[in-house]
Amino acid sequence: METPDEKYELITRRLKDAFGVDIIKSILAEGRHPKCYWGTYYNSLAISHIGYFVPLTKIADFLRAGVDVCGHLFMVVHNTNAGYYLAGRLVAPLLTTSSTHVPLNELAHLIAANCTDLHAFLDNMKAPLELITHRTKYYELLLRAVFTSLGIPTSTLRFVEGSSFQLSKEYTMDNYRLCASVTEHDAKKAGAEVVKQVDSALLSGLLYPGLQALDEQYLGVDFQFGGVDQRKIFTFAELYLPRLGYAKRAHLMNAMVPGLAGGKMSSSDPNSKIDFLDTAETVRKKLKAAFCEEGTVEGNGILAFVEAVLIPISQLRLERKMAVDAGSGTLLEEGMGDQRPFITEDAPKGTVFSIERDPKFGGTMHYSSFSAIHDDFACKNLHPGDLKKAVADGIVRLLNPIRKAFEENEEWQRIEKLAYPDPIAKDTKKKKEKVYHPPPPGKGKNTQAPGAPSPAVSPEIAHAEAKVATQQVPTSSQTSWRRVNIFQACSRFVSRLKRRVANVVTNNSASPPRPNEPRRSL
Repeated sequence: METPDEKYELITRRLKDAFGVDIIKSILAEGRHPKCYWGTYYNSLAISHIGYFVPLTKIADFLRAGVDVCGHLFMVVHNTNAGYYLAGRLVAPLLTTSSTHVPLNELAHLIAANCTDLHAFLDNMKAPLELITHRTKYYELLLRAVFTSLGIPTSTLRFVEGSSFQLSKEYTMDNYRLCASVTEHDAKKAGAEVVKQVDSALLSGLLYPGLQALDEQYLGVDFQFGGVDQRKIFTFAELYLPRLGYAKRAHLMNAMVPGLAGGKMSSSDPNSKIDFLDTAETVRKKLKAAFCEEGTVEGNGILAFVEAVLIPISQLRLERKMAVDAGSGTLLEEGMGDQRPFITEDAPKGTVFSIERDPKFGGTMHYSSFSAIHDDFACKNLHPGDLKKAVADGIVRLLNPIRKAFEENEEWQRIEKLAYPDPIAKDTKKKKEKVYHPPPPGKGKNTQAPGAPSPAVSPEIAHAEAKVATQQVPTSSQTSWRRVNIFQACSRFVSRLKRRVANVVTNNSASPPRPNEPRRSL
């Protein structure tokens, strides 16, 4: 049985920032299970990257601490005027009956994901609604595979529409009340990190922070979890929810993993990220080209990934193995694929990460904490090549079961092609429709043969045919003769003109003009 302090340690460990944590402490002291809401953003123009292992690994800590994870995977596009964010909400209230670790088959739980279809109305139609629907399904399948690979239960994962509560009278009125009290400055500032800032922002980007704040109340959560890029939105919620008469919630934030080329790992920058479905060859190629200067720890995405993903997952697997060996049970399932921690078999007790090296360079190095890896790299005791190889091996082991699940799921493969069509594929040209032009009278296949009996026709048709027959329609031969006649007439005129000019010139030169007598003009 874990004490409230132990649960609090599980909930708050490895966080980048947090405020309002006393709310969580008091709930745990009362013996209740805190409810958490996880809000994350996916760029709708690109496939998600492995940086999302960071919050998903943290959710495993929440489950172990008995938190009712009210996660939200936002699957619908929010317009940012220069891009979109898939807003997702994964609602997963775990209805535990005690604070002890119990076998999964005895745990009553519910995991649901809310697809905020209502938010789709906030885009400017740069992404068609049909495409958004396909990407929603794509992320549902992807998350199931990632959760399963980490051992997070997904047997009852289901997706519901956000409009089931966001179109209610109460939610709509609270949204209007919030709009009546929030200034443009505060709304724009709150979304500065997740909504693209432009000189002439669309209204959708200004509404975004308020909607996310209201979701805390209408989902009935005690704290919200997200990346540090959402800090201003969390501050916005702490400021404005009490003005509507609602309780202030706690907010926990995980670190953002730097990209492979430095800076933030971004879904829209293929050179800064590794996708969940990248092959082992692609992973190793990207890591080989990644920025990892010897002795440089600032902005080093390789080191940051070890700290934020590989070591936490290695610890998670070690703790799960210890719980199973002790017979105490765990809320986590056995994940897919190779579930060994990222250590060698001969690693000493307490090791959380091993880096294998050639014996002539000192042999395998074992680390019990990230700080030891950080210090060795800063002092140049750890070579970038050895670090990259160890990280590549770990990432490949993480992605293998996810990619295998994709290759075995025909529906997922079909959805991926619909959600992310080839941008350079050429559109098939449509053949021009043939337009029927009726032949002139007396022409065509259906012309009546000479001497054949005339079919019975109405008086109106007979009158029309007689009128057409009286009109003189020039034939092609007549048209050609007309052109020849015109050409010949023009030629004769030019010839006469030339002869006349020649005669005038000859006469003038033969008899010069007398004094004071003007020369004859042409």
